This record gives sequence, structure tokens and C-alpha cells, in this order.
Amino acid sequence: MTHTKIRFAVTGLNHGHIYGQTSSMLAAGAEAVCFYASEDDLATKFSSAFPQISRVDTLKRILEDESIQLVLNAGIPVERAPMGIKVMQHGKDYMVDKPGLTTLEQLAELRKVQAATGQIYSVCYSERFWSRAAAKADELIQEGAIGTVIQTLSMGPHQRNFPSRPDWFFSKEKYGGILTDIGSHNFDQFLHFTGSTAAEIVSSQVANFHHPQYPELEDFGDVVVRGDRGVGYIRVDWFTPDGLGVWGDGRLFITGTDGYIELRKYIDIAGRPGGEHLFLIDQKGIHYFDCNDVPLLYAPRLIDDILNRTESAMTQAHSFLAMELAVKAENMADRLGNLQKLEQP
Repeated sequence: MTHTKIRFAVTGLNHGHIYGQTSSMLAAGAEAVCFYASEDDLATKFSSAFPQISRVDTLKRILEDESIQLVLNAGIPVERAPMGIKVMQHGKDYMVDKPGLTTLEQLAELRKVQAATGQIYSVCYSERFWSRAAAKADELIQEGAIGTVIQTLSMGPHQRNFPSRPDWFFSKEKYGGILTDIGSHNFDQFLHFTGSTAAEIVSSQVANFHHPQYPELEDFGDVVVRGDRGVGYIRVDWFTPDGLGVWGDGRLFITGTDGYIELRKYIDIAGRPGGEHLFLIDQKGIHYFDCNDVPLLYAPRLIDDILNRTESAMTQAHSFLAMELAVKAENMADRLGNLQKLEQP
């Protein structure tokens, strides 16, 4: 991979993932030029973490700076696609936190603008790109360790921390729904590990089982999805108990024709310390891998793609398809629990 530097800027600090996005680009050798935020409290916090990145007073300063090649964003979800359109129309690539959009109308406009400009619209699916266990799974699958992948089962439980959440977190219009939001991670993993390039939603459901005080919050969702090269089941929720000690017991099971892999990304409740655990079960036995030293390649590959106009980090079609499936699953979902009761006359 090339080590030529690119220059990037940051705008949209509303979700904490912006810190990981920024850190990953800096670690890969990119140069941070500046950031823009209209919220003083968010700007102060960001400046404390990255004092070397100066704040500019207008978004225009970023958009019209021809030396900036990439813009990072983790704004309010409903605002991420409109910002990406502006960025691409100004000749810059865009790395956005998931969800990269919230509606199919936004997706249609994004596809149109991306095709017209040729710019990169990269959705940072951090539960794969920032998971060393997922990177190790890639290696093993490419080596044929479990044969042909036929199914993924992914679980994304999350800790609530509701008192610290901003108002937009509880607005369906702004966050897009649980399957659009945190579920998009799982659609990315399904497409990637099965190798599917086309897929359909078989069934989906969302619920507010336990939080009637937040009438637009969905605290549970699950999906059955069928692709052209495999099938998948996805479950996400906001029910991680505080006693776990981490924000979620994220797990991924990848079933192949000759074995299966389990990722315990953030904790091993069987007792091994830390995260990044991988278990491989094949015809010969059970194998454990500590993946903490496996390199993460998303940011370096994205830099190469920006410089060489390639698609090594993720294809544009994949980036958009994962979001399309998430929004379609959200739109067609049966609505249960308090959501169902709220909709009754």
C-alpha cells in the first residue's frame, strides 16, 4: 500500500464514532486539516481529543478548500446523506458513520450524485472495519478454513445509557429506526462474509418492548435475509445489562460447508480477558485465536482508493446495498409491543 498522505477534514460530531473515524485516518498516515461544528460543546470535546486539528467557522471553508480530499462525518443520521451530497458535489470523497442514510429517497439521490461525480461514498461499518476478529475471519475464510460460507447469524445487543443520549436518539425521523441504524452493521457483515451482491428481506420486525416513555424508540429488531450466495439472521436490541461490563456482547457466527466461526468481538463471557476472540470449529477440532494483533486495513485501503480511484476498502455497490437492505427491512417490519399499541386508534 502507498504511504502518500491525503488531507481530510471533519464535520458532524454528533456521534462518538467520529473519534474512531478520525483516529483511524490519522493512524493510517492521513493529514487532518480542520473541523467544523456548529455546536460549541461538541467542538470543545473534539478539540480536547485532537488539539492539533483547528476549528473553522464555516462549512464553506471545508467545501471550497481544494486541497482537502476526504471529509469525515458522524452527524445526526438524517443529516448524513445531505452532507455527503454536498461533499461529493464539491469534488471530495466522504467517509460517514453508519447509518449512511435513513430513507430510500436519500439513497436514490446519493446513487445519482455519486454516479455523476465519481466520488467515494464510504459508510464506515465499524463493527467489521474496526474488529480485528472480523479481519481474522476474513483471512481464515479466504484460506478455505470452513469451506463455502452459506449463512451468517449476527447479534448486536447494545447498552442503553439513555440519560446521556441526545434528543435525536429518540426521534424515529432522525435516527431512522433500529434496523436502519445499528442493524446496518449486520447487513454489511452478511453481504461481506457470504459474498452476496444481491439480496432480499424475507421478514423483519421491530418493537418497543420495555420503554413506553420513549414512544419512537425501537428497542428490539430482527431480520431474516436471503442473498444470492447465502442466507442470514440478524438481531439487534437495547437490552445489554449494565453488569456485562462492556457496551454489548456482539457476536457473529459464520457457517460454512466444512465448519463454522464464532466471533466474540468485545467480551468472552467464558472468562478470557478483553475482546477480539475468534473460535474456529472444523473437521479436526476446536481452535481459538486471540486476534488483538491482527491489523485493521479499512483506513489504509480507503487512502489507496482515494489516491488510485479503486475499491479495495469496499465497493460502492456494497456500501449502498447494505444500507438499502437495512432501510427496506425497517420499512416492512411488523411493529410490536408499545409501538403496536401506540398505533392503535
